[in-house]
Amino acid sequence: MENFFEEWLKRKDKAVKENKKFLKKISKSNEKKLNPIVDEIHNLVFEKIDCLSCANCCKSIPPIVNETDAKRVSKFLGMKITAFKDEYLRMDEDGDMVMNLSPCPFLDMDDNKCQIYEVRPKACREYPHTDNYQFVKNKKLHAINAQYCPAVFYILEKLKEDYPKI
Repeated sequence: MENFFEEWLKRKDKAVKENKKFLKKISKSNEKKLNPIVDEIHNLVFEKIDCLSCANCCKSIPPIVNETDAKRVSKFLGMKITAFKDEYLRMDEDGDMVMNLSPCPFLDMDDNKCQIYEVRPKACREYPHTDNYQFVKNKKLHAINAQYCPAVFYILEKLKEDYPKI
């Protein structure tokens, strides 16, 4: 994992334009054909990358927290929903309710484990949106997420490599 992480750190910033261009190119691709291929690539990448050794998403990206998430997490914490919202959430520039701090206040910085993992928000459960047929639906996020997540970066790298054959 160490080599993957170091390589990602060196290459991620240079790849932004290329990734945006590539993702725009595949926008016309057949979703039914592309998603299973990306699911396979996703699984291969996550065999080599352990999220707990990185947790950069939790350290950098405040997740969207919908009303259902807020109710579930506040109940888990034994808090009233209004108190939970006041203490942990804010509205972002898009009008979405998000965690008010980065790194996430529920990230244990010693071991990168989530203290509310069982009830974490939907956005956290689905991140990085590259498996379970989510890739094409969320393709606008991937160029940005490749800046925060080495797994997304390597999924895009492998897909760019394989794309001419698809």
